[in-house]
Amino acid sequence: MTPQPNPEVGAAVKAADRAHVFHSWSAQELIDPLAVAGAEGSYFWDYDGNRYLDFTSGLVYTNIGYQHPKVVAAIQEQAARMTTFAPAFAVEARSEAARLIAERTPGDLDKIFFTNGGADAVEHAVRMARLHTGRPKVLSAYRSYHGGTQQAVNLTGDPRRWASDSGSAGVVHFWAPFLYRSRFYAETEEQECARALEHLETTIAFEGPSTVAAIVLETIPGTAGIMVPPPGYLAGVREICDKYGIVFVLDEVMAGFGRTGTWFAADLFGVVPDLMTFAKGVNSGYVPLGGVAISGEIAQTFAKRPYPGGLTYSGHPLACAAAVATINVMAEEGVVEHAARLGGDVVGPALRELADRHPSVGDVRGVGMFWALELVRDRETREPLVPYNATGEANAAMAAFGAAAKAGGLWPFINMNRTHVVPPCNVTEADLKEGLAALDAALTVADEYTR
Repeated sequence: MTPQPNPEVGAAVKAADRAHVFHSWSAQELIDPLAVAGAEGSYFWDYDGNRYLDFTSGLVYTNIGYQHPKVVAAIQEQAARMTTFAPAFAVEARSEAARLIAERTPGDLDKIFFTNGGADAVEHAVRMARLHTGRPKVLSAYRSYHGGTQQAVNLTGDPRRWASDSGSAGVVHFWAPFLYRSRFYAETEEQECARALEHLETTIAFEGPSTVAAIVLETIPGTAGIMVPPPGYLAGVREICDKYGIVFVLDEVMAGFGRTGTWFAADLFGVVPDLMTFAKGVNSGYVPLGGVAISGEIAQTFAKRPYPGGLTYSGHPLACAAAVATINVMAEEGVVEHAARLGGDVVGPALRELADRHPSVGDVRGVGMFWALELVRDRETREPLVPYNATGEANAAMAAFGAAAKAGGLWPFINMNRTHVVPPCNVTEADLKEGLAALDAALTVADEYTR
């Protein structure tokens, strides 16, 4: 679709937003949100007619791009038949969505509890784990993100937690493996894995194994930098959980539904958790939906004992119809396989080539359509391009890089010192190469801040 400029409407949209919309994670008077006129496939555009290739997939959720006609039609058909219905009833769209999800989850994660998004999925997974074990504490990693609600943000291991961390949420943080910025003085992936597992088990020992209900991990941490765990790490965590009777929760909100070139990132590591959270890509974000996939053992805890939790819109028919259509589209169109092929054959080699040519690129990591570049001032010392949690003038280098990307028609996903490469999983190879070329040009701006 060719964008048709309409700056007068854009100005009105922007004015209403600035007058009435309270934006998340923002100082309200310091932001300047773009007024978006439309979106289709891997692109969106503004009211001035500027078109952007979306390397953010919304917020890493439009796994099949914007406005896929089959999903739009499924939502329209469901709205005409049954717009909404309470969660206590059996509804076709809800039942079919649960069946399709359970078909794809690993192991015996065959019961699906629907939520409105990823954060409340994490909230309910933690509640289930605590009730199942009768224990209070939950362990999660630094360099992680699990959502903005009270329990989920306390599980989060980045600065977004700080303002809401009361120290009373029963959360203990630990270091997960990340060789590029190792906390264990490791020199190889094998060392990093072994030392991270030892650190985790020592943390459990000092906290008291009988007090720990769950370990919550992003299978591949997303917002924090797409840090693919080393071989054996998740399997080692599974063994530790089994040893101490701890519930193993994998957060697949960002990594699930094709993003890693597999239906779930857990498939890459041959690991089956006790609980798995999902959202975002389950229906490409067309209607809010998340959930928890539950193992047989934990489901049995609530077979005769009521689960004390629920949501008014759990398994909303419109959201579930979108999920059914999205999963079917991904299967019929080979979206998961497409993401795996492009990740291995196009994105990975292209990003490594960029790293060879740009001194601002310190590290390249990822899989499927889930990649990140770590930007640095100095490759030898690995000094970050901007300080940790930088704002204002201290963040000038990343701001300049982001502005250069947008000027080149690329909308980047930037978090601290990283730019993510997370286009829709069904992005065409031609569009992907166009975006990588724009990223190449923007990195020349970041290079100006290196030494």
